Amino acid sequence: MTLLDLPRSAPVAAATMRAAVLSAPRTISVMDAPVPRPGRGQIRVRLEGCGVCASNVVPWEGPEWMSFPTPPGGLGHEGWGIVDEIGPGVDGLVVGDRVAMLFINSYAEFDVGDAEAAVKLPASLDGRPFPGEPLGCAMNILRRAEIAPGQTIAIIGIGFLGLLLTRLAADAGAQVIALSRRRSSLARASDQGAAEAVVMDDHAAAVGRVMEITGGTGCERVIEAAGKQWPLDLAGEIVGEGGRLVVAGYHQDGPRQVNMQQWNWKGIDVINAHERDRNVCIRGVKDAVAAVEEGRLDPDALYTHRFPLAELGAALQATRDHPEVFVKALVMF
Repeated sequence: MTLLDLPRSAPVAAATMRAAVLSAPRTISVMDAPVPRPGRGQIRVRLEGCGVCASNVVPWEGPEWMSFPTPPGGLGHEGWGIVDEIGPGVDGLVVGDRVAMLFINSYAEFDVGDAEAAVKLPASLDGRPFPGEPLGCAMNILRRAEIAPGQTIAIIGIGFLGLLLTRLAADAGAQVIALSRRRSSLARASDQGAAEAVVMDDHAAAVGRVMEITGGTGCERVIEAAGKQWPLDLAGEIVGEGGRLVVAGYHQDGPRQVNMQQWNWKGIDVINAHERDRNVCIRGVKDAVAAVEEGRLDPDALYTHRFPLAELGAALQATRDHPEVFVKALVMF
């Protein structure tokens, strides 16, 4: 037996933790649950916080395919915190390291998962929230979009992800056209480097404005980050011939219809930018760490709402309803 085969831990004050459970549609209960222990190749993390993802909203509302109750901490997948126990066979992390993780039960005081699904955070990010999963998604979407300096890029849907992509695309040298229904979001997009802002209150007017900006050619790249039918339709209208339409929105509410004749005639590439390979997702988180350290990405001002675990239901409601100044909710421990 080597040192790597021995569990390493810091003392835990109690055998139980507080964890959120979705017990029925739109019903969150905070309960006492056993503190999990890491197995081989795993670590346990004491949560500092967890981002609230828009993908949580549909399960929270209780579709017919949803099962109740969820596991303690279930649905939380944007966590970060401090490693406090290490299972056998883990190398590269020690107790006390601060990490962002791709674990799936992080609406709880502790979560456990594979060490390979965690990214160590540098000391330069101490004290700053770091929901690694959505930040990594933005980096991977940017890579899949293949943005080049001088291109005109439209980003449809200016929520948290759209704002991150606005900043990254502008930093890459693109002219960014931001499209949103909310004027407050468009103002934020301008702060993040968008060259043009287009209100999505009328389909024909929005298309006409983008065509006016681009001299009638449309955009080399269009990133759809809203996850709804109309923004996807709009994306097909404003992408230029031979361009690339990148689907970054999370379409989870049923099938979509697309204008295949239009897409075919334009000869566009259509990219589904949702990654499922864990190694690719981790690469994105590491890229996000570097981008934040270097100042190419500064998400702190986008964390507009913070909630304690007991108010997770309110956090999900805000994520669904998007009050005027809302961008991103965090659950803080």
